Amino acid sequence: MGYAVLHLDKSPGNESAMTDHIERNKIHPNVDPNRIHLNKKLIEFPEGVKDRTEAIRHRLGTAGLTRQVGKNQVQVIRIMLSGTPEDMKRIQDEGRLDEWCNDNVDWLEKTYGAENVVAATLHMDETTPHIHASVVPIVQGERRQKDSKKKKQELNQTDKPKRKYKKKDPNRVRLCCDDVMAKAKLIEYQDSYGEAMNKYGLIRGVKGSDARHITLTEFYRNQAVECKNLQENIGLLLAVEDAKRLSIEELKQQEQEAKQYATQAEELKLQKESELKKTEENLNQVKGQLKTEEFKNKAADVGSNIMDGLSSLVGTSKVKRQQQEIESLKDEKESLIQELKILKQNTQTMQKEHQTAMDKLKQELKKIYGLFPNIKDLLWIEKLLQVMKFSEELIKEILKMKPVSFKGEIYSTEYQRYFKTEHSVAEIKEHPKENNKFQLTIDGVSDTNWFRQKYKEFQESIGIKFKQKPKIGESKGLGR
Repeated sequence: MGYAVLHLDKSPGNESAMTDHIERNKIHPNVDPNRIHLNKKLIEFPEGVKDRTEAIRHRLGTAGLTRQVGKNQVQVIRIMLSGTPEDMKRIQDEGRLDEWCNDNVDWLEKTYGAENVVAATLHMDETTPHIHASVVPIVQGERRQKDSKKKKQELNQTDKPKRKYKKKDPNRVRLCCDDVMAKAKLIEYQDSYGEAMNKYGLIRGVKGSDARHITLTEFYRNQAVECKNLQENIGLLLAVEDAKRLSIEELKQQEQEAKQYATQAEELKLQKESELKKTEENLNQVKGQLKTEEFKNKAADVGSNIMDGLSSLVGTSKVKRQQQEIESLKDEKESLIQELKILKQNTQTMQKEHQTAMDKLKQELKKIYGLFPNIKDLLWIEKLLQVMKFSEELIKEILKMKPVSFKGEIYSTEYQRYFKTEHSVAEIKEHPKENNKFQLTIDGVSDTNWFRQKYKEFQESIGIKFKQKPKIGESKGLGR
């Protein structure tokens, strides 16, 4: 006998993303698009309510709550119901899946209240059939006190008269996830659900087990490490590759930004060096002018007016102004030197960060290629299909290693033109000559040979005939 699977999870807030996942507005890599039509809605929404998110809001708005719903309050509990994969397949093969769904809905409504179960959907497009249910935790009755609070009240009991407060209506309606998901309640849910599923050969899980529920992200990571059959898990590989491709694009963007910054820094450096050169030239020019001025003044000092000339020279505004210019240029030179040092340091830091990021990415890619040696072939085939102008949907189907029928025009880079087909089949097969290699085939032949045949048919359609090579043993002459 297998186990009945019941998992409850508090919603962290906005439910739009989960609604898109449950109602398949967005298709996850683990979903088989060809089986989506087998999914079934088990609970109809009220009139005017179009999806699960609106159903949650509708229940909150019509429950008769007297207090406003807080931003941090849990508004819905997500519940997943299923069983051991082998047993779920057996139930499906026995034709009892509809009965199993009805019993699950009955259990949900008896346990949480029919009005609180706002949505339930059966998923048949993943590995194991399962139900996603949504319960709004509306309760009635007095608020449940925590054990610690009860003990505190018992310790504080004295002979002093107690204050009397106006009691709240015990039957008022409340939104309270803690009451619904109390530890004792969770154990009751597992017990009663196990009893309800006994008729299908499913039993309650082991009490006190160390087993824990894993997130969807953890599931895909574990599957990627453990999977051995590349063809059966191609969707998983593509999901991993998409994530790595996004990382590569982000790193390329960072690299581009770093290069632009380095270029700008280099240009600024050259500009500052040019300014420094001009400053030094100005300094030398001013020093030369000062020496010339001093020489002229010394020559003019000969005569009876030597003392007057010297005092006039010292007091002239021209000399003072030139000395100020020299000091200003020296300060500017020091400032430019410091600025250049900072620019060099920033450039070196950016280059180190970029190199570290690239090394990390290379290690991750090396690890992926080690785990999945055929992924390079699949990536090359994906690029080939893009060049041939296949749609994204067709590319995904072809990469699942199954025959895919198509019609329309596909592009050949060899002949630089489109070739039309009314019906063809594309498939990825093992390479006939190279071990552990894949190749793209169209109508049973390689894509290269398929295009050559199409080009030959095109040439013949415009009047160009090809001479057929004689078969072995046939005479090439005119006869005996």
